[in-house]
Formats: sequence, structure tokens, C-alpha cells
Amino acid sequence: MDLAKAATPVEEVAQRAREADAPRNFFQAVTANRPPRTVSVIAEIKRKSPSAGWLREEYRDEDFDPAPIAKAYHRAGAAAISCLTDREGFAGDLDYIRRIRNRVPLPVMRKDFIIDAWQVYEARAASADAVLLIADILTEGQFVDLLILATELKMTTVVEVHDVESLLRVRHHIGFPHPGYTLLGINNRDLRTMQTDLNHTLRLLDMVEDKRILISESGIRTHADVERLRKAGVGIVLVGEHLMRQEDPGAALAELLGD
Repeated sequence: MDLAKAATPVEEVAQRAREADAPRNFFQAVTANRPPRTVSVIAEIKRKSPSAGWLREEYRDEDFDPAPIAKAYHRAGAAAISCLTDREGFAGDLDYIRRIRNRVPLPVMRKDFIIDAWQVYEARAASADAVLLIADILTEGQFVDLLILATELKMTTVVEVHDVESLLRVRHHIGFPHPGYTLLGINNRDLRTMQTDLNHTLRLLDMVEDKRILISESGIRTHADVERLRKAGVGIVLVGEHLMRQEDPGAALAELLGD
């Protein structure tokens, strides 16, 4: 990131961001017009992870194209797409966002370790409709500044928390500076052990005032998992690794939704 920032001043990337096509409404895509007894799925495109390595052998191909997977997700009923853009740990690429958006009408979130304004501008310039902010890697001041900037660019922000402490620290900022731009994600993965447990979302559920904006992330593998969360009041899930491990991620998503 430092090399990219040195090569392109923030003023230039900010101008590109403001000249980009208008963002698609990620917030509305996952919260509005959801039929009763259903859950919105944010389907993720991820080639590898630091803990799991390459999710499938064919993802090692340098010519990997995320667009066919995004199209399969769209056909299977995904409400939105999440795309890893971190290169080192996840073999991601910022250009994947443009390639996905050119092929499917769904809004796309840039999932990365975003810590400063330059990256938010970079995301919007690359046509991202939403960005992930991980509460545990940001100070409160950084978090609020990035939240405001993303809203000014009319992007949705998914604020990710992992535990009670990070949830308490950020929950009063959810919906700031304007409601309708911020979603709250609870990551079910214990970052110390890398184990996942759906009970993590269920334990924190009562601490979330507006459950309409809540996303349960990680460890969701079956239709029964989705139903368990739905019955508890969770209306949005983010699923990536399970789908990307399958030979046909679109068919795996349809099965997850019970279709």
C-alpha cells in the first residue's frame, strides 16, 4: 500500500473516486425487499486465506477470473458480493471488483484491511459499492473518520466486530453520520484459535438494537445453519470459504438457501 500511495497522491485518487460511476446501494440490497422466512446472503469470492491456504487447487492460476463465480452466485440468489482484495494473505486483487461489477448487477464490497482514507478513495475509484472496517484494527478516531468518508462517497460500510469489547466500542456509531449506510458484522471466527462457532453471533444478538442491519459472518456451512440464525432474528449472512471450496460455488449457494 505504501508504494501505491507514494505513486498516486491522495488528491488524485480522491478525484478518481468522485468521478467513478455512482455506487450501487449495498445496504438496500441486503436489507430491503427480503421475502418473509428468508435470509440475504453476501456471497464471497476468496482464493486463499492465511489459515487455510488455497481453497481449491485451480485458484492458484494467475489468470483466475472471479466473474464466472460472481455470475453463479447471482443466479443462485446472492443479494450482494464480497471480494477479497488483499494480495499477500488472500491472493486478491482490486481489479476483481471492476470485473465482477461488469458482469453482474449486484453491489460489491471491498474486503481488505482498510486503515486510512486513501484506501477508501481507492476502493470507490475501483467501483466498490461498500467497504469493510474491522473495529479491532482501528482506533475510535480512525473508525469515525473512515465511516464519515465512506458515507460522503455514498458507500455502505460493513463494520466488523469479534467480541463484546469491540461491539461496545462501536455500536453507538452505527448509523452515523446518516442511517442507511452502515451494517454491523459479527465474525464467528475466534481469531486466536481460528475456530468458528455460530453461537458467537447468538451470544451477542441481544446487544444489537437494530437486528435488521446485523450480518453473521464465518462458519455458515449448511441450510440448517442459515435457518438457525434466521429463527434467532438474523437476516443477513456472509458466506465465503464454504462456497469457494466447492466445485460449483453457485450450486453450493443454492443448497445453502434451501433451493
